[in-house]
Amino acid sequence: MAAVTAQEELLTFNALMADPSGGVSAALAVGRDFLTQTPRSELFANVGKTIDGIPSADFPDKRWFQRSYGRAVTANPEELLTGAGLFYLTEQRKLFLDCTGGHYQMTWGYDHPELRQLLLDGIERGIVWDNHSNIPPAPVKRLAAKLIELVNPGADPHELVNDDDRLNTVLTGCATGSVACAAAMKIMLLHYARTKREKGAPVFITLDGNYHGTDFFAQRLRGMWPEYFTNVELVMVQPNAPEELGQVFAQYGERVAGFWAEPIMMNREAIVIEPEYLQLARSLCDETGALMALDEIQTGFWFPEVIYTKRLGVQPDFIVLGKGMTAGFHPLAALVYRGRLDVLEQYDAISTNGNAALAAYLALGCIAMVERDAEHIGEAGEHYHEGMKELAADFPELLVEARGAAHMSALKFREVADALGFHRSAVERGLWLRAHAYHEGHSTVLTKFALPMDAEVADFAVAAMRELLEERPWRS
Repeated sequence: MAAVTAQEELLTFNALMADPSGGVSAALAVGRDFLTQTPRSELFANVGKTIDGIPSADFPDKRWFQRSYGRAVTANPEELLTGAGLFYLTEQRKLFLDCTGGHYQMTWGYDHPELRQLLLDGIERGIVWDNHSNIPPAPVKRLAAKLIELVNPGADPHELVNDDDRLNTVLTGCATGSVACAAAMKIMLLHYARTKREKGAPVFITLDGNYHGTDFFAQRLRGMWPEYFTNVELVMVQPNAPEELGQVFAQYGERVAGFWAEPIMMNREAIVIEPEYLQLARSLCDETGALMALDEIQTGFWFPEVIYTKRLGVQPDFIVLGKGMTAGFHPLAALVYRGRLDVLEQYDAISTNGNAALAAYLALGCIAMVERDAEHIGEAGEHYHEGMKELAADFPELLVEARGAAHMSALKFREVADALGFHRSAVERGLWLRAHAYHEGHSTVLTKFALPMDAEVADFAVAAMRELLEERPWRS
């Protein structure tokens, strides 16, 4: 065997991780074997426990992180080591059931074998990892076509491409949902300037609790940076309040540039927006010449229809897609919109790595898997949500209701302290879920299971939550 050169030695895992003893490598390898080779029944039995067979290691800490991201938390934090399916192990060797799909974007959980095989297949076929947006490879172009197929089911593509009032245009050159949302906002502003400039300052109507990305203007839409905006008005309305919506549109009339909504408000305690409310918004936008955007960054690719908008009986002017499109492999987002609104120049809204061909290939795989498993996804999601509704009915002294839909289900608590206490107890139990309690009145625990969830996983999670609701260890 040839000796390893000094240059080759620099590119070993241990060298890159500054781990000459190989402890991190060993922990990863043993942890992966545990997750992939242990029967699911044993995994369930060990959720929340420390797995003694996983070796410990000298892991890097977070001393260089920003304060808001845990800079001071450097002593034995429960941070991710490795994952497989719906389970993951921490560096402290604790086993978790991930109830949130990573950070709401791991559509198929950790290391899905079919997606890993697609990734390797794409590399072997010569699909590049990334490329300039001026030379989009076949997977990027096919993904755009597939998205148009999804939002226009059954449409004749030859008629569709020549009808500028249909959803027939895709901005693929954006890596994140924030960039895709920002692109739609820019189009709304340009459209307003060209058609209604004489009406005065444009007005954007959003739902209270909206979250359309971290772009400067998107953050303004949820109340931030007021001192830096003087030539646009922003109005937040309560979700599912049709009278208020009608009053606001009547007040501002043709000054309304756009209306924004998320079908399920994961940043507002998983409130589901009623189809009738969105249909009313569509009518009001048509009456005033305003544009309507549905932000599907959370809901897209998480339901049997792939695009949740199909459930709503409404066609918006924009559909924003992101997060789960590539199941966490690589950031990828898209904006689908009417052809007549194609007013941006090439580099007005783009990410350097937004046309990643290999990511687009993975996105096509994710979509195909949702379409193939649509019946199972629908049944599993309904089963889980029914279990969450039963919890709300059985513990009315603690819970107001179950919110959300299917895999994206949540529990609204009556008291903030109980929501936070339940969240702490659930994490200690080995259920990784999230709590919304950082705004006044918010007291909801959120889940967003990856699509491999089935009835067995749902029943285990609901039973574990039931046990916590019965015992209420956070009150002891």
